[in-house]
Amino acid sequence: MSQWNPNDYHQHSSQQQKWAREILARLALTGGEQVLDIGCGDGKITAEVARCLPNGLVLGLDSSAEMIEFARQSFSTDTLPQLRFEQGDARQLEFVEQFDWVVSFACLHWVLDHRPVLAGIHRALRPGGRLLLQFGGRGNAAEMVQVMSEVTARPIWADYFVGFTFPWQFQGPEEYLPLLQEAGLAVTRLELVPKDMTHEGPQGLEGWLRTTWMPYWQRVPAEFQQQFLDDVIGSYLTIFPVDTKDRLVHLKMARLEVEAGKD
Repeated sequence: MSQWNPNDYHQHSSQQQKWAREILARLALTGGEQVLDIGCGDGKITAEVARCLPNGLVLGLDSSAEMIEFARQSFSTDTLPQLRFEQGDARQLEFVEQFDWVVSFACLHWVLDHRPVLAGIHRALRPGGRLLLQFGGRGNAAEMVQVMSEVTARPIWADYFVGFTFPWQFQGPEEYLPLLQEAGLAVTRLELVPKDMTHEGPQGLEGWLRTTWMPYWQRVPAEFQQQFLDDVIGSYLTIFPVDTKDRLVHLKMARLEVEAGKD
């Protein structure tokens, strides 16, 4: 299981935050709703939702104890009494008709089987409740995935990746629709959205790799982890160099955006 560094993630997750903000308006909150945020991470998006709920409640849920502790310390209930954080597994939701909205951003591609997640979401929603999910979709980071495959196959690293399995599930609308239907959720929007992720030079790229690609570099002994990251970064930038116009590193990403409801 990957170990998260909340402080590091907080400093290198601006793109995830930006993409979440782009669709938050779809919630059309009136101020009194009950909202569940699955995979809340460092809590900054959950806190933004809370500010829209002066008479409601938002519960941020994450499987990482480190992330939950960081979120609790970063966003006090003294200033946001409508905000709560709890550690929990998205595959084992125990809520029953408690929420008007269930949301999740940049999280669920870490879960390989979404059936228990969607069943739990259906159970957690009140009748008429809705969900808004955004996570890595088909083709997400495909060029970096290819670079990773080539680097990990090199003799210097190959022994550390014997038995390695791809840690994420990147699906398209065609694969995901039957899962939603099986869970009894009525789909209103299901779209694969291309995204351009940018980082400020090699250092920014390293920050993103360090804070989200742990399943790869954490397999390498600590004394060689920086060398591994340098190898990946150098290999990627050889093929996709820093843009001379904006001095940014670009990565082609894809997000599956899901809107559905419970009758």
